[in-house]
Amino acid sequence: MNIYIVCTGNTCRSPMAEAILRAKNIENVIVRSAGINAQDGTPIAENSKALIEEAEMPYTEVSRAVKEEDVDWADYIFTMTDSHKAILHHLFPEDTNKIFTLKGFVKTNVNASEDVHDPFGQNLEGYRETFNELSAVIDEVAQKIMAK
Repeated sequence: MNIYIVCTGNTCRSPMAEAILRAKNIENVIVRSAGINAQDGTPIAENSKALIEEAEMPYTEVSRAVKEEDVDWADYIFTMTDSHKAILHHLFPEDTNKIFTLKGFVKTNVNASEDVHDPFGQNLEGYRETFNELSAVIDEVAQKIMAK
């Protein structure tokens, strides 16, 4: 199963989410991440890198832009926000059935926000809050995909 995780710049949220899911070592699951407004090769945010390294997780050190071949490759595409999902639905209308917000994929509270907090520009604790939020949601996502 191929999972593609998308945010804005692929320097904060999606690299952390990719690392967290990859570290679960789920058999036959391959994870990539990218950003809608990313430039290929930009280093990930220092705070993202610090938290991933603190957790001793494998990670991708540089950003990638969303590419059509990666969208085609993916079985599931998880976005960090509803607006990211809307952009991908617009760009890839034939793939809307596999594009979800990360939280929306496992959503149980219909009134809860589907957006993952963006720590861009915040201190390490702001990033840690997002890392913890992603860890909790990805635990649920992992359970759901392993049940398939």
